[in-house]
Amino acid sequence: MVFALVVAVLIGAHRYVPDIAGLGSLADTAAPWFGIAIPLLLVAAAVRRSRWAAAATALPLLIWLIAFGTAWLPDGGGPVQLRVASQNVRADNPTPAATASAVEATGADIIGLQEIGPDAEPAIAGALADTYRYHVSESTVALWSRYPIAQFTGVDLGLSWTRALRADVSTPYGEVTVYVVHLASARAGATATRDSTMRALVDRVEVDTSPRIVLLGDLNTASTDRVLAPLTALLHDTQAAAGTGLGFTWPSGFPLTRPDHVLFRGLRATRAAVVQTPGSDHRAITAGFRF
Repeated sequence: MVFALVVAVLIGAHRYVPDIAGLGSLADTAAPWFGIAIPLLLVAAAVRRSRWAAAATALPLLIWLIAFGTAWLPDGGGPVQLRVASQNVRADNPTPAATASAVEATGADIIGLQEIGPDAEPAIAGALADTYRYHVSESTVALWSRYPIAQFTGVDLGLSWTRALRADVSTPYGEVTVYVVHLASARAGATATRDSTMRALVDRVEVDTSPRIVLLGDLNTASTDRVLAPLTALLHDTQAAAGTGLGFTWPSGFPLTRPDHVLFRGLRATRAAVVQTPGSDHRAITAGFRF
């Protein structure tokens, strides 16, 4: 029963774990997976033939269903007027053209790419240029669009090089401001740089007066991570608004978490999905909007 209570607390109150040396962020990221302990507790109760222990597992199960089970409830729907996609290409991707072609095959009108290696850009351009006439890039991030790009600027997040951009895209339905972002990496016990880039991004979005924003990128921050909360207080999450399930994207072979995001405001999300692509250690994500 004590173990059931501990699991229930970890699932329901993971954001209260002190964020010392990144421990809180790690607990937030792992929170959906704490549910694995529930069937193990049931097995232990069966071995001990304890009805009380078996009954106690209802508490963590209920809390898990409240916290994460609703992600599988139907949501979204309706027509799509703007399709977007985001992909971390992977710096040492052996087949960047194949990755880009797989993202193009989603039918996206706007594509945001991150972690483009120095030798990958010509291959990506060869794969995308015929479909996407408009293209801007900043260091290792790039934006490809079917529609004209009116303005473009790099976004300084405090790193030694700029790997975020902001552009105004003129769609047939109205202008949309698009960010393509790759925040600093986070590792267990080493989240300070990621956290500082997140704060810089929040500060940038907070003063952005554009009525319609779509933010595409690898934020190196799980959907359940408390560090993401200030940003999702400003922008909505397409996976939560129109997706099914938790939408894990990394690592590609067996996704355990979702560091990749499409966030928005001023639009209505009608679709959200995860797409497996070749060559990258991240799966791509897509979203559909209507104005």
